[in-house]
Amino acid sequence: MFTTRPEIAGTFGVVGSTHWLASATAMAVLERGGNAFDAGAAAGFVLNVAEPHLNGPAGDAPIIIHDAKANRQHVICGQGVSPDAMSCASMAALGLDLIPGTGLLPATVPGAFDAWATMLRNWGTWELADVMEFAIGYATNGIHLVPRVPATITNVKPLFEQEWPSSAAVWLPGGNVPEAGKLFRRPALAAFWQRLLKEAVGSSREARIDAARNAFYRGFAAEAIGRFYATHELMDSSGRRHRGQLTADDMARWAAPIEDPVGVDYHGHTLLKCGPWSQGPAFLQQLALLKGFDIAAMDTMGAEFIHTVIECSKLAFADREAYYGDPDFVQVPLGTLLSESYNAERRKLVTDRASLDLRPGQIPGFNAIVDHNAESRLSLLGAPGVGEPTVARMGVSGGDTCHVDVIDRWGNMVSATPSGGWLQSSPVIPELGFPISTRGQMFWTTPGLPNSAAPRKRPRTTLSPSLVLREGRAWMSFGTPGGEQQDQWQPVMLLRMLHHGMNIQQSIDLPNFHTEHWPSSFWPRVARPGKVVIEGQYGAAVLQALLDRGHRAELGPDWSEGRLSAARLEADGQMFAGANPRGMQGYAVGR
Repeated sequence: MFTTRPEIAGTFGVVGSTHWLASATAMAVLERGGNAFDAGAAAGFVLNVAEPHLNGPAGDAPIIIHDAKANRQHVICGQGVSPDAMSCASMAALGLDLIPGTGLLPATVPGAFDAWATMLRNWGTWELADVMEFAIGYATNGIHLVPRVPATITNVKPLFEQEWPSSAAVWLPGGNVPEAGKLFRRPALAAFWQRLLKEAVGSSREARIDAARNAFYRGFAAEAIGRFYATHELMDSSGRRHRGQLTADDMARWAAPIEDPVGVDYHGHTLLKCGPWSQGPAFLQQLALLKGFDIAAMDTMGAEFIHTVIECSKLAFADREAYYGDPDFVQVPLGTLLSESYNAERRKLVTDRASLDLRPGQIPGFNAIVDHNAESRLSLLGAPGVGEPTVARMGVSGGDTCHVDVIDRWGNMVSATPSGGWLQSSPVIPELGFPISTRGQMFWTTPGLPNSAAPRKRPRTTLSPSLVLREGRAWMSFGTPGGEQQDQWQPVMLLRMLHHGMNIQQSIDLPNFHTEHWPSSFWPRVARPGKVVIEGQYGAAVLQALLDRGHRAELGPDWSEGRLSAARLEADGQMFAGANPRGMQGYAVGR
């Protein structure tokens, strides 16, 4: 029995996000005449202040948009590239077989700011100063911290005190961990943003936004980052101190690309994702595999549904491991991976028994190399600040990423998944008041793989916003935090809506599940073959049925899986939104 909690409805605009303040900000922009792109950018900057353990001003932000006027969809790639000095050889010279998950070495060019600014410049209507007014106000006057923020700071307090003094200066005012529910100010961040806006001078709105982008990537911000990374050697998760490789020149060469999304058709709907520099196509391949099963006949609270979805995800993510990488550097056989014929053959591997093997498909002309030793690195876990810990052992909900969805009265849509620049995983740049993305940890250091480290290359990110067309018309924006789980929780939500007639909130509220079968994208790149965690509401009978099929299944706590949000536009103009109640941070609003 699913819940009857209603979606949020509106005809003026709807917003769903992982933090209530971001939703409120986006709606405030819509009510003041802004469009979805203005609202999405404003929400993104507020998230930098509201959830600093989940994202930051120098993080990453892949975005998918629908431009209602042109009736077109675009991907804004807010995933920055590696430094010019980063390569498999440079890591080998340091004696590293994995790129650390924390510190200075895993830094990539920050992608989030340019992604938000590019969206605002090309599709928005507001001035950058007006969009940033909300975030600057919260950074200046303070924001009430959610409990997860001080909990995260407590976890890394010894690291900050002993090794990262610039982070201690921001996150341990007076030497103390900030209290949950108390106002917490970010004066250095507010000063940075205000300086950026002072340099945003030009004869047009677009020119002023470009001037701010230049100040960030080719001006004082880039220079401060380059100086800090060149002059400090700081402790990281390898247990050693390393100097950073990111330079001001690396910053200056990069701007957020605008690309076409990748899509597959599924039962009258087209799901759109970012390219294979993300894990997004793995969601598409899961749908291509699931086409051959009668999902509508399955109980979404039953073991057969969980088993079928999990086994298809294992196949899709094995192909992610074997074939995905930055398509500017490597050939990715995406056409084959998403084709009917290829997935018809792959589907034959799904039986009534759980597979404990990592099984990529074999494609002529390509070498399907995957890491079969990831389980052996489990002993490396435990270093403070590493990973993207949305799901810890037994499915306990933590934090890693944000998501925001916006639809406006004109039908424009934004689906954005900002992340990175986490307070716990990278030292603060003192002049700027924030840390840098550590997404470079997602590269392999073995040469010749699609996702091997190389200069000016995008790491294969887990960040994965989604947009759905219904019979060719833009219909729904959705997504979730969750690292490897992002493209596991999202398919379950969509399947429940398409095959079982659930609304957004019902499909979010029902329990979810995930597997940790393949190597994680985060240091130390571990896997737990066959492991499945199901949310507590499923109960002991479903757990036993999965164990009987050979899954290494565990029952997690109630309300522990997923942090989904979504916004939907129907053909009659009605809009709906829903957000995750888990963690008591997600929020949906509409008018």
